[in-house]
Amino acid sequence: DAEAGKIDIILTKSIQRFARNTVDLLRTVRHLKELGVEVWFEKENIHTMSGDGELMMTILASFAQEESRSISENIRWRIKKQFEQGNPNGRFRVYGYRWEGDNLVVVPKEAAVVRRIFQNFLDGKSRLETEREFAAEGITTRNGCRWMDSNIRVVLTNVTYTGNMLFQKEYVTDPILKKRKKNRGELPRYYVENTHEPIIDKETFDYVQQEMARRKELGALANKSLNTTCFTGKIKCGICGRSYMHNRRTDRGFEEFWDCGSHKLKGRNCGAKGSIPHAVLVKESTEVLGLDDFDEQAFLDQVEKIVVPEYHVMVFCMKNGQKLIRHWVSTAKKDCWTDEYKDRQRAWMKNYMANGKGTRFSAFTTRVRCALCGSSFRRCKTKHDRPVYWRCSKGGKCESVSIREDDLKRVAAEAMGVKAFDEDRFREKVESIEAGKPNCLTVHFKDGRTEEISYTPTPFKRRPKARRKESREKWQRQ
Repeated sequence: DAEAGKIDIILTKSIQRFARNTVDLLRTVRHLKELGVEVWFEKENIHTMSGDGELMMTILASFAQEESRSISENIRWRIKKQFEQGNPNGRFRVYGYRWEGDNLVVVPKEAAVVRRIFQNFLDGKSRLETEREFAAEGITTRNGCRWMDSNIRVVLTNVTYTGNMLFQKEYVTDPILKKRKKNRGELPRYYVENTHEPIIDKETFDYVQQEMARRKELGALANKSLNTTCFTGKIKCGICGRSYMHNRRTDRGFEEFWDCGSHKLKGRNCGAKGSIPHAVLVKESTEVLGLDDFDEQAFLDQVEKIVVPEYHVMVFCMKNGQKLIRHWVSTAKKDCWTDEYKDRQRAWMKNYMANGKGTRFSAFTTRVRCALCGSSFRRCKTKHDRPVYWRCSKGGKCESVSIREDDLKRVAAEAMGVKAFDEDRFREKVESIEAGKPNCLTVHFKDGRTEEISYTPTPFKRRPKARRKESREKWQRQ
C-alpha cells in the first residue's frame, strides 16, 4: 500500500514493534522515506522525516535489539528450568494423545493406529507398505490427510509413545532471526520418565530403533516391497557416492538399465553421464568372476562393490582387496531393435502413412536413401511457404545434395509412366529411390526392376525483400 501511494504516515508503538534488528529497521525506514512515507514511533517520540530522526532511531534501535536479546536469554533460562523440573514448554501436538489440563491422555482410536504402525514394522513391512495399507482402508491423520512415509517415520521415532518425554529436541539459533535448528548435541536434552500413559512399551520402541538402523545400513535390500537384485546397493557413483538405481522402460520393448540415484533427487544431479544397461552389467560381472553363466551368489560372495568413475568405465572392488577396471561399450540402442519391435514399427509406420495423418510423413518417408552413406533422406520444411526439400539425415557429414520434393514427384511419375504423381500407386509399385549422382535418381521397383532417371532441378526463385511504403515510393520516383 505504501508503494502504491495509499499511505502518508505510519504510526507505531515503539521501535521493537516495527523491527527486530537495526539493519532491517534502517533499510525499511529508508525505503519508506524514498516513497514519501513518514514513520512515527510513539514511545521514543521519533519522526523519521526530522533532521535527527535517523540518528536517534539508530541509537535506540541498537538498544532495542540488545533488549530483545536479553529478554530472549531470560526466556531460555526459564524454559531450561522447566525442562530440568520435568515440565514441557507448552502443549505440543502428538498423534495418539490429547491434552487434558497439564496431562497427556490417550485417544483410543488414534492409539490403535500407532500400535498398528509399530506392529507392521515388526512384521517386516516397510513404511511404504503401511502407507499403501492405510490409503486403501481410508485411514487418515488427525487433519484428515493421507498418511505419508514421513508421518510414519515420525511415529516410529517418537519416544513420547513410551510414556516418557524428551525435551529440547530443537532450539532457536538466533533470537533476532528466530531460526529453529535440530539439536544434534549442541545443547543438552532432557529425558523425563513416566510422565503419561504409554502406548508402546520401551522394549518394543528400542527394538524398532535398532531395526531401523539395521535397515538403513542395508539400504534397499532391507525393503521387501522393492524388487531388488544382487546389484542393488553394490554399484556406487564415483562422483557423488550414491548407489545406482534399477530402472525399466517398455516404450520400445523391455529394457533394463542402472542410473545414479541422484538423478531422481530434485536439484541434486551429480553430473554422472549415461546409464549402464543391465545386460552389460551381467556380462562384465560374468567375465570378472571367470564364469560361463552369471551366478548371483558368486557375485555376492566375491564382489564388495562396483565404482563407476566415468561413463563406460567400471571398477570392480573384490572382497580380497583386488581392483579390476573394465571398459565397456553400450549396445542397448541396437539390442532394443528386436525383430518383433521392428515389425511393429513397420506396421505402425505403414498404417500412419497410408491414412495420411499429419504432414510429418509422406510417401517418400523411409523410401529415399543416400547412395553415399546409406542413410535415409529427411523431409525439411522451410518457413514462409517455401519449397520442401529432402536432405540426407547425416546433414553436413554427408556430401550428398538436397532434392526438391517437386523434382522427386516428377521423377517418380516419369518412372511409373504416369503424367501426375499418385501416392497410392507409388507405395504400391516403388520399393525405394536412391540418390547418389547429382541430378540423377535410381528408382527400385518392387518387381525387381531398376531405372536410372536424370532430371533438371527446378530453379530456386528468391523472394523479393519487403520494402517499406516510403522506400517503394522513392524507388518508383527514380
